[in-house]
Amino acid sequence: MNGSDHHGSDVNSRDGNHDGGPGADSGARSPRRSDTTRNAILTAARERFAADGYERATIRAIAKDARIDPSMVMRYYGSKEGLFATVLDVDLRMPQPDGLDASEVGRVLVGHFLDLWEENEVLTALLRVGVTNQAGAERMQGVFRDQLLPVALRFCPDPEQAPVRAALIASQMLGMALARYVLRFGPATALHREEVVAWLAPTVQRYLTAPSP
Repeated sequence: MNGSDHHGSDVNSRDGNHDGGPGADSGARSPRRSDTTRNAILTAARERFAADGYERATIRAIAKDARIDPSMVMRYYGSKEGLFATVLDVDLRMPQPDGLDASEVGRVLVGHFLDLWEENEVLTALLRVGVTNQAGAERMQGVFRDQLLPVALRFCPDPEQAPVRAALIASQMLGMALARYVLRFGPATALHREEVVAWLAPTVQRYLTAPSP
């Protein structure tokens, strides 16, 4: 879902193709109309993939949900695989590593991810996709791991361990998100935001800055 979607999110599907799409009467679709169509497709696709899983979701069903012709989905994304890849390609808007205090980085990261989950439905929908599809799960893990890597490189004692530490942080944050926002596990949902930060920040801080065990 792009920044212009109905959630107003800063978490974007990074769909960089902004061509005019299929021709209208004038022979070209306006950029505004093109973006609206793309957003409708992505919104419908997230919900359909989350509800049905990748294998059962169809282009026809997604197009029906988006109230457009199936050919439009194919025109913009080429295939179900292409649409799925776009749905799962999100920008987590990570804070710049150089602007973070080494003693506070765990707290800042946990707070950042809680803000993403609590203020936007896109990541919750994508996590549901990951639960229903192995490829989606692997893609979500990769998105978190790769976008956390610069922070891990900046703060971990041994740069060679940065990928492992980024993966550990991703597992921590995705696990909490799954329990709190998807499965809605009672004790996890009952925690106030400040309590979640207090519990998780020391662990994330340790993953980033502690010596190897």
